[in-house]
Amino acid sequence: MLQVTGLAKSYQTPQGPLPLFSGLDFAIKAGESVALMGESGCGKSTLLHILAGLENADQGQVFIKNQDITTLTDSERARLRRHCIGVIFQQLNLIPSLSIWDNLAFQARLAGTLDSHWLDHLIRKLGLDTLLTRYPAQLSGGQQQRVAIGRALAARTPLLFADEPTGSLDETNAEQVMTLMLALVKETKSSLLMVTHSALLAAKLERAMTLSQGKLV
Repeated sequence: MLQVTGLAKSYQTPQGPLPLFSGLDFAIKAGESVALMGESGCGKSTLLHILAGLENADQGQVFIKNQDITTLTDSERARLRRHCIGVIFQQLNLIPSLSIWDNLAFQARLAGTLDSHWLDHLIRKLGLDTLLTRYPAQLSGGQQQRVAIGRALAARTPLLFADEPTGSLDETNAEQVMTLMLALVKETKSSLLMVTHSALLAAKLERAMTLSQGKLV
């Protein structure tokens, strides 16, 4: 589902290039769930953004379903994201002017894959039934997080990236939301790569990788 070869990224500083990571090689199989761990600032979120086609790498290749996304134009990457990639952002990125229902349906509508029965199932499972006419600002942080998870899952994309999807929740609520999210991901048969700092949550996935000093260990 996902194959990464020789991936490298650095940032320009007044003192010259600052390497973030280099020579990254890994693969994720169809339906596999993988945790990406590492210290704050090591490049986990940047790596996720590159894999999702939201940021460019300096070197290397990223194959999604055997297509190298590093060779695609911005519009081609956007089309690929609509149909193949779901993203749960660390900052959630809900659309403030849309109702909760419209936020949930947003990506699936863009991709032309909105399935009202599946969306209703997600809404019930995520406990959002009574919140659909509200707006993001009217929800708690935990409720907003559930909406972000539901939006990413609504399109049933084959690949899902999650950047600290329970980062703003306490440990008990984080574990509950995580268990629910993984059950729903299993229903979609999606591959999952999740950034987390929690060893407890990482242990719920099939395997874990750690980004340390620019390498995967």
